[in-house]
Amino acid sequence: MDGSVPQQRMLLRRFSVAQLTSTIERSHARLCAVLVLLSLVCFLPGFVSLQPMDRDEPRYAQASKQMLETGDFVDIRFQDEARHKKPVGIYWMQSASVAIGQALGVPEARTTVALYRIPSLLGALATVLLAYWAALAFFGRRGAFLTAALMATCVILMVEARLAKTDAMLAACSVAVMGGLARAYLSRGAGVLPRRALLIFWTGFALGVLIKGPLILMFAGLAAAVLSYKERSARWLLTLRPWLGIAFTLAVVLPWFVAIAIKSGGAFFAASVGQDMLGKVGTAQKYHWAPPGFYLVSFFATFWPGAILAAIAVPFAWIHRREEPVAFALAWIVPSWIVFEIVPTKLPHYTLPLLPAVAIVTVMAISRHFVGPHRPAAKPASVLIPFIPVGLTIGLSAVGWSFDGALPYRALPVLVASSLLALWAWWLFLKNRMVPSLWASFISAACLSVGVFGFAQLDLRSLKLSDRLAEVARNVPCENPQVASLGYREPSLVFLTGTGLDMIDSGVQASDFLRKGGCRVVFVEKRHEGEFRAQNERFGQQPVLSARIQGFNINSGRRLEIAAYATGF
Repeated sequence: MDGSVPQQRMLLRRFSVAQLTSTIERSHARLCAVLVLLSLVCFLPGFVSLQPMDRDEPRYAQASKQMLETGDFVDIRFQDEARHKKPVGIYWMQSASVAIGQALGVPEARTTVALYRIPSLLGALATVLLAYWAALAFFGRRGAFLTAALMATCVILMVEARLAKTDAMLAACSVAVMGGLARAYLSRGAGVLPRRALLIFWTGFALGVLIKGPLILMFAGLAAAVLSYKERSARWLLTLRPWLGIAFTLAVVLPWFVAIAIKSGGAFFAASVGQDMLGKVGTAQKYHWAPPGFYLVSFFATFWPGAILAAIAVPFAWIHRREEPVAFALAWIVPSWIVFEIVPTKLPHYTLPLLPAVAIVTVMAISRHFVGPHRPAAKPASVLIPFIPVGLTIGLSAVGWSFDGALPYRALPVLVASSLLALWAWWLFLKNRMVPSLWASFISAACLSVGVFGFAQLDLRSLKLSDRLAEVARNVPCENPQVASLGYREPSLVFLTGTGLDMIDSGVQASDFLRKGGCRVVFVEKRHEGEFRAQNERFGQQPVLSARIQGFNINSGRRLEIAAYATGF
């Protein structure tokens, strides 16, 4: 009798969990609500407090800010430099977000980077929900939910949701397009696609072109070409109503492309196609070269916590490659992945639009009991499940101690919780309890987001050089100072201090800048201070040392000491 009580409690607990799961799965709306909650827990911590992350994020944000300052929503500029690399879509979205923030009374809206990040947050949420919609072409509700949850909790989407760039929104557009393409391929016998699928497909395609040019065409075009070759026919593509869709796309994108061609005299296309896109193919731009295989290695970090499960699922994809759902997922992944590996310029987020297909194949393999500890080498490989949270807990503690002389105490309890949950997920995997292991991983990822972005980054003040320098400029005892910087040239400083920030090249120029009179502040990196002081002595000039800031510049990989000198008060 006594021994039956624990069994009854266990049965009751299992019944309650099963009942709760069954209740949620009765409705797409309920499942999507859970996905949104999970996504917000993963995406929102640190969304406001994280500093502008050099170099790409503040370049996008500053260009959008300048659109609001000038009222020119055709040309894209960073200070006086034309930014003819990407189309205008994301800049319009960011400008609209900031304009709404201003209208609602957000203080200092134009230098509040969180407002510029809202399109990325919406893009990341849309990526998760569209991954659910796309996966419904392959699974029932549970499989689609697990696919979308793998996207919501993967590291690279958590990062991109917080950065005012193109990549989260591009991922959303890509999933919309590929979800529509999947329906066209997998239901090609039906002959007609629902209007909703057509609208999602062509809206994603048009916005994708307006956000990042031809990449969306590459994802869809390569997949369609591979599948048409497999079928020995491309007639299935007619269900997408291509002529009507192309007309819709041109109506959306052509006005701006014509306007920028006229305004720039064709310079936009020369820069975006000739320099940016072909430059990535021919040479590794911006020192982002990496050898082929880079994305396969980085995948185990970018797609955590699902990466090791996806790796175990690779033989499944090969064995079942002739099945239509698997064939479509492989056509989505493989051709574009090969292109990214061949191109010399490599950044971890480039493969983000391909990851929903990886999640689909992974869930397929799990649902057929292919993934588990019984697979060859799965047990030793599964040590990667807790590797990311444990590694980040140790790594961030080491960085905090090295740079700021303190541990990230606020973050440690949550990071330890994330590590313990990941270890539990590992144990569940070894017990071949795959779905509970996934859930433990999802909760671990949510805790990791809170620990890293919500708390740890707050304590790493050495990495917030631009924030601290901008604070110095705001606190000088005179109004509207003119600001210059010598040696430290990060775009985040332009965004935070103002479009008029003067980037100067020598101590002589820095001294001359202060001589022009009025309220002025100049930031001088230590290696230039000797020349700066010598020139001041020649002029008989004695600027006030307002502050001395020490920190670490991630982009240059150097510790910096920057002095702030001011005049005019």
